[in-house]
Amino acid sequence: MRVIFMGTPEFAVPVLEALVDAGHDVLAAYSQPPRRGNRGKTAPSPVHARALELGIEVRTPVTLREPEAQAAFAALNADVAVVAAYGLILPRPILDAPRLGCLNVHGSLLPRWRGAAPIQRAILAGDAETGVGIMQMEAGLDTGPVLLEGRTPIAAKTVGELTYELSRMGARLMVQVLADIDNYWPVPQPEDGITYAAKITKEEMRLRFRLPAIDVDRHVRAFHPAAYFEHAGERVRVLAVELVEGSGAPSLVLDDRLTIACMEGAVRPTMVQRAGRGVMTAEELLRGFPIPRGTQL
Repeated sequence: MRVIFMGTPEFAVPVLEALVDAGHDVLAAYSQPPRRGNRGKTAPSPVHARALELGIEVRTPVTLREPEAQAAFAALNADVAVVAAYGLILPRPILDAPRLGCLNVHGSLLPRWRGAAPIQRAILAGDAETGVGIMQMEAGLDTGPVLLEGRTPIAAKTVGELTYELSRMGARLMVQVLADIDNYWPVPQPEDGITYAAKITKEEMRLRFRLPAIDVDRHVRAFHPAAYFEHAGERVRVLAVELVEGSGAPSLVLDDRLTIACMEGAVRPTMVQRAGRGVMTAEELLRGFPIPRGTQL
């Protein structure tokens, strides 16, 4: 098929690669404009960079609401647009331009977790499973009917592990749908069970030990590797914890192994990272950065 691809983060890259490997003619890749990184340098998105490597034209409009951008999109004369975590609202002229409309790779089991951060929200909520849906896009926020769905248990996976798995699952399912699209009927989403995955904020990455220990573990996995606590004016990232027995005022360090009391139970960080340092065990951290028993984090 003649395909327009629309995506931005690493999640979308396997979908783009699968379309090319399946022999589809990717006419152009739409992605978010290059952004300034932590070191002040402007860098293209993962999709932007990979599309250039594949010899695909890249377009990075700031908006698709302008008539000029919509005309340029329609002029590609595509059979379908494939969307994966693109990051811009698609107005009606964009949705209607391809012959078969726009198909979205969405990282949740719709209608649960419509919106910006479905993978993180599923982990935070303690969902037993999640998945990917191939959805026919409508004007509403992830409201369209679903053509095909895949599922996977969440278990103890981090957001990175789950994103890796779901992106590749979505790529396989999208290629499967496009190979025989006339035999995949869009199924409307149920009216019950709708939830919204709000955009992640930086403040959410701070660990909150006033939650039960099981929720702190979910928090670490959902924001891996960016969840953190503060001590002595320094942020310490927590990459993994184990649930242990213990009780005390939430945020209280209970022993010399960095066991931290929570609202219910306790957690013990196993892998941590100080600013400007490599990943280390909690034991290694404590040798050079003491956090004694009785400390209130």
